[in-house]
Amino acid sequence: MNKKIKSKPLDYSILVLTILLVAFGIIMVYSASYYMAGKGGDSMSYFKKQIVGAAVGFVAMFFMSRFPYKKLERLVPLGLIVSLVLLLLIYTPLGIESYGARRWINLGMSVQPSEVAKLAIVLFVAKYLTEKKDVMGSFKKGILPVTIVVGVYAGMVLIQPNMSMAMTFVLLLLFMLYLGGAKIKHLALMALVGGAGAFGLMLAEPYRRARYLAFLDPWADPLDTGWQIIQSLYALGNGGLFGVGLGASRQKYAFLTFAESDFIFSIIGEELGFIGCVALIAVFGLLIWRGMKVAFACPDRFGSLVAAGITLNIAIQVIINILVVTGSMPPTGLPLPFISAGGSSLAMSMAAIGVLMNISKSTKPI
Repeated sequence: MNKKIKSKPLDYSILVLTILLVAFGIIMVYSASYYMAGKGGDSMSYFKKQIVGAAVGFVAMFFMSRFPYKKLERLVPLGLIVSLVLLLLIYTPLGIESYGARRWINLGMSVQPSEVAKLAIVLFVAKYLTEKKDVMGSFKKGILPVTIVVGVYAGMVLIQPNMSMAMTFVLLLLFMLYLGGAKIKHLALMALVGGAGAFGLMLAEPYRRARYLAFLDPWADPLDTGWQIIQSLYALGNGGLFGVGLGASRQKYAFLTFAESDFIFSIIGEELGFIGCVALIAVFGLLIWRGMKVAFACPDRFGSLVAAGITLNIAIQVIINILVVTGSMPPTGLPLPFISAGGSSLAMSMAAIGVLMNISKSTKPI
């Protein structure tokens, strides 16, 4: 148990899968965005931003893959403070408002603080569960303190408003608590209370309530609240088995909004068909499987929980995004990792992959 495990080369399967996703995402962002971006004067604008995000992401991934992950444990307090400051900067003149929400800040390039906070939360929860492993059976001593901290950050994200990201924070906490040894009855109670709270928040806000009603029956208001879901389903249906061809989507011509971001999977389905969607899901599945293998093979608790948290974050976002675009849950505004347009999201996702690769160097043979 105490035998030192020799460091290995980084996990090239994770690297290759990530590069495939990023490259494919850049292609699809251009395909999905050039028409609407052209109306703004530069048909390449989203493409250029995605290239910049990927470049920053590769640098971050390279650095984090070589930065000893165990040192991150000591940097957790700093990560939480930086995340808090960034979240507060949203309400200063640096904050950027878009579609009634303040989720970004301008630091020379648009940065989404919640993406930084999400990685900080994963590291914090992993550190907490490592240090408090002996009291995780207690709700008061084990679960409550970490829930309060994560709840504060989730609340700050919620008031932006960004309910989908706040929900991701909570889901990550629940899954990591389970892996950290929390009792099922405590987690079930938290899930019940959290689910009821989320439903209440959804009904309390008119725009969220409208989204929910549109999800239940989009055809009741096909020209307004149900429009997005219907157009997304049209795109997927139009693609059939093999798709209409790369770049040949019709729904991206002002029919489907956010085609380059939240609903890019719909464009993938239209252009590359069911086969293309299955292939993409398979690549995500391989990445998630490999990430969890790293988590379970890691010899120390902190590294194992960090790897699991990073991988679960990808899985949660992929599942929710696909459920939304297929009309299986109300629209949330959660991007498809590595694929959707968004430089800061892409860069932070790639930085997290760098951490995962660094952890893989310390694992037992997998």
